[in-house]
Amino acid sequence: MASVETAAEHERILREIESTDTNCIGPTLRSVYDGQEHGLFMEKLDARIRNHDREIEKMCNHHFQGFVDSITELLKVRGEAQKLKVRKETDQSSMEELKQCRVQQRNIATTIDKLTHCLPGTLKTQTGCSSSLFCPNFIQNSNTCLPRAGQYRFCSIMAENIPKLRIQIRDTAMAQLRDFLESIRKHSDKIGETAIRQVPGAQDLVDFSPVYRCLHIYTVLGLRDVFENYYRKQRRKQARLVLQPHSNMHETLEGYRRYFNQIVGFFVVEDHVLHTTQGLVNRAYVEELWELALSKIIAALRTHSSYCDDPDLVLDLKNLIVLFADTLQGYGFPVSQLFDMLLEMREQYGEILLKRWNITFRQVLDQDNYSPIPVSTEDEFRHYTSQFPLQDPELEKLPFPKKLPFSEFVPKVYCQLKEFIYACLKYSEDLHLSSTEVDDMIRKSTNLLLTRTLSHCLQYGIKKKNVGLAELVQVIINTTHLEQSCHFLEEFISNITNIPPDTVNATKLYGTSTFKDARHAAEAEIYTSLNAKIDQFLQLADYDWMAAVQGGGALTASDYLIDLIAFLKSTFSVFTNLPGKVAQTACMSACKHISTSLMQLLLDPELRQISMGALQQLNADVQECEGFARAGPVAGFQGDTLLLAFSDLRQLLDLFTQWDWSTYLADYGKPTCKYLRVNPHTALALLEKMRETSRKNNVFAQFRKTDRDRQKLIDTVIKQLRNLITQHHA
Repeated sequence: MASVETAAEHERILREIESTDTNCIGPTLRSVYDGQEHGLFMEKLDARIRNHDREIEKMCNHHFQGFVDSITELLKVRGEAQKLKVRKETDQSSMEELKQCRVQQRNIATTIDKLTHCLPGTLKTQTGCSSSLFCPNFIQNSNTCLPRAGQYRFCSIMAENIPKLRIQIRDTAMAQLRDFLESIRKHSDKIGETAIRQVPGAQDLVDFSPVYRCLHIYTVLGLRDVFENYYRKQRRKQARLVLQPHSNMHETLEGYRRYFNQIVGFFVVEDHVLHTTQGLVNRAYVEELWELALSKIIAALRTHSSYCDDPDLVLDLKNLIVLFADTLQGYGFPVSQLFDMLLEMREQYGEILLKRWNITFRQVLDQDNYSPIPVSTEDEFRHYTSQFPLQDPELEKLPFPKKLPFSEFVPKVYCQLKEFIYACLKYSEDLHLSSTEVDDMIRKSTNLLLTRTLSHCLQYGIKKKNVGLAELVQVIINTTHLEQSCHFLEEFISNITNIPPDTVNATKLYGTSTFKDARHAAEAEIYTSLNAKIDQFLQLADYDWMAAVQGGGALTASDYLIDLIAFLKSTFSVFTNLPGKVAQTACMSACKHISTSLMQLLLDPELRQISMGALQQLNADVQECEGFARAGPVAGFQGDTLLLAFSDLRQLLDLFTQWDWSTYLADYGKPTCKYLRVNPHTALALLEKMRETSRKNNVFAQFRKTDRDRQKLIDTVIKQLRNLITQHHA
């Protein structure tokens, strides 16, 4: 019974301690020390204290909303207290309750005040260190808040755990930063692709909160410099990886595209960090990275683009580089070096184009039939004139069917020239060049195509083994028409660049000289080929140099010469479409070559004896040649101009066949000399050959007076010629 009473008494004392003002608690404590079972009371007091500690800890673990609710309840209690205060009449029990409420109100206010001081720590316990909002605040405020909270047990426990929590928070934030760095390394391609496609908003693909949180935490811990150095070092490593291209990047456009996307993604992230972190990276750091990137990018592009021999791929790469440069320029990065490099690539692109067009031109040449184009209808005629600017009113008047003067080579080459100009224009687009610069670039490239590529192809076509005279004639006609079309090419370039062709300092096309040179080469080849054909006929000559003099009727020309003249007549009939001077030069060259070759036959050192009968046969052949020349195989010669090609041979043969030495010796050196073109050395050489023949014949006819007289006459003339030569030389 006593223990029950003691327990009840202890419970009453404990309630009194809990509800009594601290200033009035003395009598209550005295009654404890005066009473019995002092130790038992102390045990209950400790149990009650531990119970209150647990309740306080539970309260601390509540969400902030719980404190708000408590404050709300407190306000309600305060309101009720106000109502109680204004009551004029209240009974003793109501006054006691009011007193109790006031004590509770003060205790609650004190508790809230103490808990407010250690609020960051208590919320840390509830939310965990992953919270991006409270972890930095906890670290920042724990040193100042906990001492102000008082000497409570939970405060000492929290104070002991704070250093560990700081390390845990720092390590967790760093782990999240490493995850962030790995993530942006993996996804820089996607970030860059988005930026290149739409420019703004690419940074929205990235959650930068790990950077901000880690920066804040390290700043609070006094380790901001450590964090900045770590972040910049890691990003420099990633930059080097991003800027290292794959070894096979040049094989496809996708290889270049991925390379550029990664670089753009990298710098989009750095630009965003620059503008949102207030010093984690600065402008100097970003510019240093960009300078490094520029040098690496340009070196990589120079190396890999040099492997490319496809103009379409180079053009796509150029467009990709322009897009890449424009994107980064939008973020404030200087990109002029990239556009300078694009101008370097323009030279490479031009060389690749020249190689492709070289193949194209050769294919056109190989496929050409070297024949005028037949057209049967108006549609066919318009088809070709739409491809090539033919202006020939006389041809248009002719009825169908008719033939265009040139072969398929002409419209195909003209169209390919325009295609080349378009290809040059495509590369010049979006390079921020003026119209004058574009015009100059196109004209210079076209000149290279004309003077180097097309010129070489034309020379190739002219020098081919299977090209005959008819083909060479067509080449001359073709190049003549292409030469006449050059001013249309000038106008074509001016129309697409809006720069008049007569602008000061404008580059002129060298097409006229290119086609003129090709035509001259074809003309020279005609002369060479024609002479080579003549030589083939002359190789068939089979003169009997010891033939006896034929009496009676006139001799007929040799068979080989008759065939040669027939060939020349047929050949020159094809020359009707050639410019007049070309045909005349070819005809004169052929006649001179025949005359010179026959003269060389006579004077051949291996030929030691010639009879008068052989000279008579040669004379008949020369007469056949003169008849051909006199007939005018090519129009345009005045009088007997063509006969002059045979004048040396004619005068020499006349001198010998007519044996007119007295005239020759008497008039030699005079302008009116009948045999002005007979050189005494030539006459002496031929006469000595005849003397050898005469001596051989005299072995068998030495007693014939006429033969002896002729031998003496030859010896006399030889002596006189030698004297003439000696005098002339002196």
